[in-house]
Amino acid sequence: MKKMITTILCLMLTLLFVGCGKADTSEVEIDYGTSSLYSKEDMDAAIKVIRKQFRSFEGCELHSLSYISDETCSDPDTLAWMNDLRTEKDEKEPFTQCIAFDSSFRSPENGGGAWEANEEYTWSWWLARSEGGKWKLMTWGY
Repeated sequence: MKKMITTILCLMLTLLFVGCGKADTSEVEIDYGTSSLYSKEDMDAAIKVIRKQFRSFEGCELHSLSYISDETCSDPDTLAWMNDLRTEKDEKEPFTQCIAFDSSFRSPENGGGAWEANEEYTWSWWLARSEGGKWKLMTWGY
């Protein structure tokens, strides 16, 4: 019995410490806007990629993600920009679609690294894909 309790306590402590320092993406307000280009499933797939990247922002808390607009995402100049980034990142297949979200998030309470302490940031996230492919995060930031 003692071994089982010790094992359970060790597992609980491990889970507690593994979660420390990672960014919080659990309570995110999502604004899908209105889109004739993308379904909710398309947007959710892109949001999943954003959340994965955001988790590396130690101590930050993601508050919201908002779809930018069909107008911006269907602009030929925007798609050309994504394809310029594609060649810089050695992506082979040309992109035919792009999607973008604005976000707001809070930096770590004590700051650190590139973060000002306890500040609200607003960033844009740009993703692209080939028709029916997986979203690739191309750039993000101010």
